[in-house]
Amino acid sequence: MTYCIGVLLKDGIVLASDSRTNAGVDNFATFCKMTVFERPGDRVIVLLSSGSLAATQAVIGTLRQRTESPDWATDNVWAARTMFDVAMMVSDAVRHIERRDGEHLAHSPNPFNASFIIGGQIKGEPLRLFRTFAEGNFIEAGPDTAFFQTGETKYGKPIIDRVIGPKTSLSDAMKCVLVSFDSTMRSNLSVGMPIDLACCASDDLKLTSRHRFAPGDAYFSALGNEWVEGVRTVFRNLPPVPADKIATS
Repeated sequence: MTYCIGVLLKDGIVLASDSRTNAGVDNFATFCKMTVFERPGDRVIVLLSSGSLAATQAVIGTLRQRTESPDWATDNVWAARTMFDVAMMVSDAVRHIERRDGEHLAHSPNPFNASFIIGGQIKGEPLRLFRTFAEGNFIEAGPDTAFFQTGETKYGKPIIDRVIGPKTSLSDAMKCVLVSFDSTMRSNLSVGMPIDLACCASDDLKLTSRHRFAPGDAYFSALGNEWVEGVRTVFRNLPPVPADKIATS
């Protein structure tokens, strides 16, 4: 399992992913699920991957190979005119790998599964955020859908729902995203550190910031502890249930 999230804001995009992979309760490993294609001043593209590690690695490897092949000189992420074109390229690569591997994995306990969150900006257009599915189709974020999650989403979603809006600052959004990871990891062992966090401010056309939070990171630990204590304080201050609302037998 994994947890990835991309948040589209008025001032930029925040993207984050965990690094835990597993093939059973006794076989956990670490692998970065964030891939960056960056040409400062021209484009910045960030992919967050979830699903079968073999499948997502194959898709990313295909995208990278196409940037180096003369046969794909006009059809790779460096040549893409829009972020929509990039989403199409990722989807095409997913379908290519699924055609190659899907039949062989059909009866496997780990069938083909690869999905991505794609965020970034190409010069001449605004920041955009997409989410692809294992079937190769995709959707785009907008004013009514400001963020996408993949993987183990349920524990972090309530926090994002209550805090994030289009006008949320990048700083607050990064903080909120990290709290959503802390809450997810407290409830599900299949999501774990390190956490990769990236931010792209509108029209920077490069990563504005990128940081990896390793186990024991002082800021991340303090943030989680402050959040937990804050929730407990608010809970203690909530009014009690009125006597006339309590059912009697």
